[in-house]
Amino acid sequence: MLQDEVKKAIDIMKQGGVILYPTDTVWGIGCDATNPDAVKRVYEIKHRDGHQALICLVDSEARLSRYVRNVADVTWDMIELSTRPLTIIFPGVTGLAPNLMGEDGSVGFRVTREEFSKELCFRFQRPIVSTSANISGEPTPATFDDISEDLKSAVDYVVKYNRRSKEKHKPSSIIKIDASGKFQIIRG
Repeated sequence: MLQDEVKKAIDIMKQGGVILYPTDTVWGIGCDATNPDAVKRVYEIKHRDGHQALICLVDSEARLSRYVRNVADVTWDMIELSTRPLTIIFPGVTGLAPNLMGEDGSVGFRVTREEFSKELCFRFQRPIVSTSANISGEPTPATFDDISEDLKSAVDYVVKYNRRSKEKHKPSSIIKIDASGKFQIIRG
């Protein structure tokens, strides 16, 4: 089932579509992070200001290194040693949809270790947008059942994998880092 669902989700994203999918944290709204039209739809679905950057998932540090430049060595250590999902906001990101980035050109990335999202990122071969499955400003849903029906019907595909899980997840920790390795905790 996992492989079938990964294939369906990838087919939708390759066509510029938006998916609802399980991640290493909460359920996410996702799309091809290199497609500006798909990114625009994610902002519209969330009723979110287009000037707020979105987070991207990747399957590995190697894939991350294709999109970020001048990364301080301590960053790789933080990713490797983190015991819970960690999103890092990087400056000077390249190769992504321009409307995905913050006003300062930064983007948050997370290397996922969760089975479905890792396989999805690996097979898609590009970063995937991962923003919580809620309308901006509303509570983050802890399980699939907590996601509004309006949001479920707004996306092009809702992944069937892991819907029944009642395990409650939390959003990731977020830090912002500069090229020198100086960092700021955004969400602990």
